[in-house]
Amino acid sequence: MNPVLRILNTYYGSLVPWLNQRSLDVVLLLMRVVVGSVFFMSALTKVDGFALADSTIFLFQYEYDLPLVPPALAAYLATFAEFSLSLLLWSGLATRLAALGLFIMTLVIEIFVYPEAWVTHGLWAASLLTLLLRGPGKVSLDCLIQHLCRSRQHQEK
Repeated sequence: MNPVLRILNTYYGSLVPWLNQRSLDVVLLLMRVVVGSVFFMSALTKVDGFALADSTIFLFQYEYDLPLVPPALAAYLATFAEFSLSLLLWSGLATRLAALGLFIMTLVIEIFVYPEAWVTHGLWAASLLTLLLRGPGKVSLDCLIQHLCRSRQHQEK
């Protein structure tokens, strides 16, 4: 057999099917940890102790300049969302809702704030959409809650 055909046969006949059978749980956990960390660390830069930093209000007034939302309100909402949604991602609790919220935030950042950073935002969006469509994986509170709900339903029958 031709060496190129042998390589293609090995790749498509053996490697690809083997990879398709592997679990995505570790990958989904990695996505949750990494993307959650991006937003959590961003939130940390917006606070000074337990209060919003003065620089955060300044950024939302003069650099971010979001339409329709007053800068101070946008600063508080963004900071709260970054903290809370990243914590939900890390724990795997309400993962799909958290991923949706951070995906919308990513779109806002890309469209209104830093459109030149589309590669970075595209990577965030791809990870968040994967979590939205596939869920958090087995290493999550969502999975534990689903398991407990199924067990309870079976006991009630």
